[in-house]
Amino acid sequence: MKLSACLAALFGAILFMLPAAAAPVDAGHARVELISERDAALPGETIYAALKMDLDSGWHVYWLNAGDAGLPPQLIAQPGSDIEADAIGEIVWPLPHLLPVVEGEIMDYGYNNEVVFPFPITIPEDAMGPVTLDVVADYLICEDTCVPERAHVKLKLETDQSAANTRDGELIGKWIAKSDVPFPGEARVLKKNLDWTLSLRLDGGFGKVHSIRFFPFGHDILHPAAQPVELGRHGATLSLSAADITAVSKPLEGVVVIEQEDGTRTGYEISAAEGSPLPDTSGLGPAGGMAGLQVAAWKLILLAILGGLILNLMPCVLPVLSMKAFGMVSAVSGGHAGEVRRHGIWYTAGVLVSFGVLAAIIVALRAATGPVTLGFQLQNAPVVAILVLVMFAVGLWLMGMFELGTSLQNLGSGLADRDGDAGAFFTGVLAAVVGSPCVGPFLGAALGAVMGHSAPVVFTFFLAMGFGLALPFLVLSFVPNLYKLLPRPGKWMDTLKQFFAFPMFLTAAWLAKVLGDLAGSGAVAWTATGAVAIAFAAWLWQREARLPRILAVVTLALAVFGVAERAMAPAPALGASSAYAAKYEAEPWSAGRVQSLVAEGRPVFIDFTASWCATCQVNKATTLKSRAVHDFFAANDVAFLVADFTRKDPAIAAELARHQRAGVPMYLWYPAGSDVPQVLPEILNQGLVTSLPLTP
Repeated sequence: MKLSACLAALFGAILFMLPAAAAPVDAGHARVELISERDAALPGETIYAALKMDLDSGWHVYWLNAGDAGLPPQLIAQPGSDIEADAIGEIVWPLPHLLPVVEGEIMDYGYNNEVVFPFPITIPEDAMGPVTLDVVADYLICEDTCVPERAHVKLKLETDQSAANTRDGELIGKWIAKSDVPFPGEARVLKKNLDWTLSLRLDGGFGKVHSIRFFPFGHDILHPAAQPVELGRHGATLSLSAADITAVSKPLEGVVVIEQEDGTRTGYEISAAEGSPLPDTSGLGPAGGMAGLQVAAWKLILLAILGGLILNLMPCVLPVLSMKAFGMVSAVSGGHAGEVRRHGIWYTAGVLVSFGVLAAIIVALRAATGPVTLGFQLQNAPVVAILVLVMFAVGLWLMGMFELGTSLQNLGSGLADRDGDAGAFFTGVLAAVVGSPCVGPFLGAALGAVMGHSAPVVFTFFLAMGFGLALPFLVLSFVPNLYKLLPRPGKWMDTLKQFFAFPMFLTAAWLAKVLGDLAGSGAVAWTATGAVAIAFAAWLWQREARLPRILAVVTLALAVFGVAERAMAPAPALGASSAYAAKYEAEPWSAGRVQSLVAEGRPVFIDFTASWCATCQVNKATTLKSRAVHDFFAANDVAFLVADFTRKDPAIAAELARHQRAGVPMYLWYPAGSDVPQVLPEILNQGLVTSLPLTP
């Protein structure tokens, strides 16, 4: 026999001794085969096999939950299989990808290109000689259309030894590593009508996250809906849109897929019970970063200072600044530059301390409860009630009912004592507390970016904004040629001081309206009673005897305590769209309702507003209630939604954060059929609204 013939015979004998390697089956749009981590396995041994699919370009198959349409692959054991159906384990599903079929309307979950589905098999205990796994892979494969396909595939294994298949074993191991693992933390879901909040708590958080997506096992949520993500120090919070308002009693189950900035994907299987959001799962901004954070730090600081300067012109701050103006005139009358400078420094200190405390509260609240917005202090009824009383008391002081700080009748004589310093400091505190919710129209985008940044950046930005607010008076205090231009004190000050009491009373009335929206008319009535008590205490204080002054202090304490306690009572229902009922068929905003209206092909205008937002009320009066805007909305079938943020609402706060806004006002415009909104300027006019594009 020739040498070549001998080699051929030897090679054939070797092939005969090896397990049969079946060629992939071409089922139409996929090449399908069975592979195994072993070439041989012992009787009773459990090993991993896998269904390997090589898909045509542009075609896909489905995950365990296909989404809105589709069917997952399944394995059907054939009668001739030595490994029976009960010895074939469940498929270990790799992490799925989003498969948008119709953008914004139909979303599927699955795989394209190459995919391997591992599953365990158990060799029969009584196996002798080769065993065959004989199955039919039944699956739906789709491109623009879907085609059901079946592939009859086999796998042959020897049972006289245990021998690894290095190549296929590594491939199967790679795809098992792409599957989900149990979540080592805690998951909880807050179900509020159709707006659900899924919070995931994991010690140390999720790292540098690019994106987070929840893939449900069932159909509890709308699959195409966006899932805004807010990161926290120890986890993350996702906003989900429920598919059915009645699905509120069972845990939310599925897989959370976390993609890091380097492209690494990790999947956690969760079962989230109902409950409040977990602490430290939000407050650090959205996943993937925000464009506003890319602005250079010095530009943000300059912008903050500019916003603080403009804050001096806001109507909610001007009445307080009148107090500062009187204090400055009084300080100048003393004639000592050191006293004037100290007055400006104490005022600046009051402003900076207040903005620093505000930043600290924001950092703490966002870590504990989620996104925080400016104006949160005016969403708290007791705080608003106390502010009403403070503004009323300041008005009484301006009217001359009692003295605060230095006396107008003894101008300049008390500047060196602590009363003058305390008065300047208090004025700075009051200006910051009342003025901080008013900065949104000028710093909306920048504040939205900063609010999701680290704590040092938040503190720096807010202190820069406070410095801008205090800067005019600080400059006035330190430049002699400027403060010497101030008018000399005289009787005119007493008249002007009394005049400025009326803006203070109007500010108190506006805050009382906010209080009514927050806590009802009962709280307003109690606050009015408290105001009367303050006036009575001021009258008693003027008696200048010990007993009346003690009674004045007791009366004042009881008034403040009683008003604050009544303001904490449960609030009545708030009609979010009532302010527009006369002209628009407005309805409350929800993410689910927006999705429905977009699917109907209607344009959508959303007003994120609050009764304590002065800019919101100006836009409402000058633009949103105008005849031109009303006619534009009616002629084009525009859906008008109102997101009323007068009271704290986590869903609205999350939506504001999603669009990089620190508070209201915010206006969104969805052209007909578009699920991507246009964020409008904070200051509206009729021409801007009536020229909005009706189509994308």
